[in-house]
Amino acid sequence: MRRIALLAAAAVCAFGGAALILFCLLPRPLLALDYLVIGAVATAVALLASLAVLLCTWSRAADALPKLRSKRPDE
Repeated sequence: MRRIALLAAAAVCAFGGAALILFCLLPRPLLALDYLVIGAVATAVALLASLAVLLCTWSRAADALPKLRSKRPDE
């Protein structure tokens, strides 16, 4: 459950941050196309952040790598 909450929080923060930065950077007055670009770029950033969080939490999972068998002594 913590992993899903972290993933959702990272996506929301990335989307909001990217949208805010783009709103500040684009010159006024904003046209309909500008809002489309802001939304598309913010969505792409949020998806990349979600992927990064997902990969980081998956790679730290205890069962991410298979357990290696210990060698048996030859008799």
